[in-house]
Amino acid sequence: MHKNVLGKDLTKEAPRSPRLRVGGYAILGRTIDKCRALVAGNIGEYHFDCPLDNTLFGFKGIKGDDFKAQIEKGASDQQMAEWLDSNGEKKTPDEIKRWGDEVTANRPYDDPEKRDWFIEQVKPLGLDPAKTTLFDWLEADDKACHAEKAA
Repeated sequence: MHKNVLGKDLTKEAPRSPRLRVGGYAILGRTIDKCRALVAGNIGEYHFDCPLDNTLFGFKGIKGDDFKAQIEKGASDQQMAEWLDSNGEKKTPDEIKRWGDEVTANRPYDDPEKRDWFIEQVKPLGLDPAKTTLFDWLEADDKACHAEKAA
């Protein structure tokens, strides 16, 4: 645990929405929140370097361990966006925006390999799997989990 790394306590609040863009990158703010919480020892039930984080890491061609090393040094959100810009595969602002738009609109229901899993995930939240994006589900799940803890 690194006491000098400050961020959200994910045992008490949700990470940022994956649709919130930091430095133009979708997912980045959420990934930063989870990584900081992991390093600080308060990640709760969340996971860093998960399939969602790896969507971002794969787009840029970086590794979770390299990302985490920057967080351990105390990098700010802006410094993480700059690090992402200068590491891995070079991407233009247009490529970053287009990728962000694609992941924001992603509906796992449309993927036959993910459909059954997604239906099971959204059912308890009362969401229509055919109309729900991955990000819609994550936000609803965050809200439901933290409402339970507050009750």
